[in-house]
Amino acid sequence: MTLHDAAKPDVTGTDDRAVRLRAGDAEVTVLPDEGCRLGSVTVGGTELLVRGRGFGSFVMAPWCGRTGGGVFRDGGRTHRLPKDAGDHAIHGTVRHQAWETVSRSDDGRSAAFVVDLAEPWPYRGRVTQLVELAEDGGGLTLTLGVETLGDSFPAQAGWHPWFPRRLSADGKDVEIDFDPAGQLVRADGLATTTVVEPGPGPWDDCFTMPDGVDVTLRWPDELTLRVASRAEWVVVYDEQDHAVCVEPQSGPPNGLNTHPRLVTRIDPLEIATTWSWARHNGVDTP
Repeated sequence: MTLHDAAKPDVTGTDDRAVRLRAGDAEVTVLPDEGCRLGSVTVGGTELLVRGRGFGSFVMAPWCGRTGGGVFRDGGRTHRLPKDAGDHAIHGTVRHQAWETVSRSDDGRSAAFVVDLAEPWPYRGRVTQLVELAEDGGGLTLTLGVETLGDSFPAQAGWHPWFPRRLSADGKDVEIDFDPAGQLVRADGLATTTVVEPGPGPWDDCFTMPDGVDVTLRWPDELTLRVASRAEWVVVYDEQDHAVCVEPQSGPPNGLNTHPRLVTRIDPLEIATTWSWARHNGVDTP
């Protein structure tokens, strides 16, 4: 059955190659020229991401968070990355690259994107992202893949979404609910390998969740958003007045050195996260 053209993704937005996906009362805008960033996620007209350049939700690959000193080692080789976060290299390279849209579904709910890894990353490889709205518009699944096009290499992947602290001008501050097993100690702004009991916020910290990431953001009387993933690591950042971040990732910050996950020709890296939401319609829900 051929759907009406209006149900298909279009390419409008701040990026002239933007891809817009729709299902139910949800709409997602993906910006391939902005690192395949999600520029907008709306539910019933309510925006779930902070708008503007540098915000939304961006892809972290082939590493997540800070790589200490901009240096990582792969066997006997030492590689240096540009220091773009003080003394460290941060959040990978693909967020700075233009991606290609390789497919879009006829029903307008999903699209796939790809980018080849490039300098300053020292290995040949490719990153893919599938963005897919649930059929009823009640959620969004993001899937990242990292594969080598040559030699094996250590890599990480994840997402860095910026969620607004308040959904509306007169709304209440978001509440963050999760039950991590541990929290990585930070030293000089860098996550270490020491794990302690989780402490109170505010946070700019990485947490371990061995049974999978499961974090709920609740805007009282407005909307609840659950961020879930089979990944075992999540960074929570809530030190900004205007936004909070919940970042599922395949390994901890500085993980290229502390928890290297090798990408080989027969074993690519794949990670997925699902965001599901429910509007409260004026009544707070659990």
